[in-house]
Amino acid sequence: MIFDLDGVLVDSEHVWDAARRQLTEESGGRWGERATEDMMGMSSTEWSRYMHEQLGVPMAPKEISAAVVERLENLYRQRLPLLPGAREAVERLAARWPLGLASSANRPVIDLVLELSGTKDRFEATVSSEEVARGKPVPDVYLEAARRLNVEPELCAAVEDSGSGILSAHAAGMRVVAIPNRRFPPPEAAQEAADTVIPSLAELDENTVAAL
Repeated sequence: MIFDLDGVLVDSEHVWDAARRQLTEESGGRWGERATEDMMGMSSTEWSRYMHEQLGVPMAPKEISAAVVERLENLYRQRLPLLPGAREAVERLAARWPLGLASSANRPVIDLVLELSGTKDRFEATVSSEEVARGKPVPDVYLEAARRLNVEPELCAAVEDSGSGILSAHAAGMRVVAIPNRRFPPPEAAQEAADTVIPSLAELDENTVAAL
């Protein structure tokens, strides 16, 4: 069983969006209409390069990534926006299956969220898309998570909220449980690629997964 992080366990997509937008505007860059949509699912390597090349942020991509992560970490230490039922869902499924995590977030952010939420010990493998060649919607991060769990991808189920994430897990050959992000709902075509769509983490239990 493999979880996404942002939008599935933490209500954070808008926090990432705000941090990137603020850095862009404060540094003299130009925030574009498609910036939010374009960067959904990108790895830190990809979105920091996008901000430099497409949005005109006058910093090196590595500096951009570090600056955004610092803002996120400060906010999370003040208040972690854990979604209702996140910890309970992790506990329920960890009692039945080995858990992995496949996220577009930077490694320091992943580790901090799991530590602050008290779920770190429930995950046997975690992967940041900065640790693979390409970010979502290509399947690299999900394939690596399955490899680290020592499980064939087609025997895994993934929990996703975004269009790029659903398509990534689907392309990896996994069963996909979609919990559509309310702030940034996935396109209808992406939702159709999921094996089941549920409204919240409260509905995510072993029966839902076993039915896949």
